[in-house]
Amino acid sequence: MKSVYSLVLMDDVVEQVDRLAYEANTSRSNMINRILAAYVSYETPEQRIREAFSCMERLLTNEGPFQRLLQPSESMLSLRSALAYKYNPTVRYCVELYRGASEAVGELRVSLRSQNAALLGSFSRFFRLWNGIEQSRWGTVDSTLESGRYARRLLAGRNLSSAEQGERIAGYLGLLDGCMKLYFASLDEPERTARTIQIRYNNFFADGDTVL
Repeated sequence: MKSVYSLVLMDDVVEQVDRLAYEANTSRSNMINRILAAYVSYETPEQRIREAFSCMERLLTNEGPFQRLLQPSESMLSLRSALAYKYNPTVRYCVELYRGASEAVGELRVSLRSQNAALLGSFSRFFRLWNGIEQSRWGTVDSTLESGRYARRLLAGRNLSSAEQGERIAGYLGLLDGCMKLYFASLDEPERTARTIQIRYNNFFADGDTVL
């Protein structure tokens, strides 16, 4: 929760705060909040989100197939990855992490911009397969599927550290992207591919960890 407070500050101090805020692409209020939180050793929701995203970027973009996109906000991380399909279409992954306390830590959105009906159809069939695999393991999964768009809530465990949450979500994204690439590379063998994807999924969660 945030409240409005009245502070009396020196103009020179405010000038330095504004400089830091500009460099960090944030507001004066957010920068003052960061400075005070650091001074009293308190991790703000924004710090938690930044640390989780930093971990995800390191794991997914340094040596992986993902490319980082321009961030729409401090609470979102956007990535893209190319599919092995005609004209190399790209899939966009957007992870939003919530600031407030709730059962879910955030939401994953996957989108594919295309007018190709066959491509969109395969995208939908993959995520119906994916949903079926997830539901068979975990039960109900809070997700939605539309033409070229998939979304699901993430429950990565609020008792985990920010870095652990980022690592957990990054692992899930790597699994999802790898399985999607396998699916599109083997469209002529749907049954065998489905079995392989299910085995990969179950092996990934063999230790019981989950982002669901």
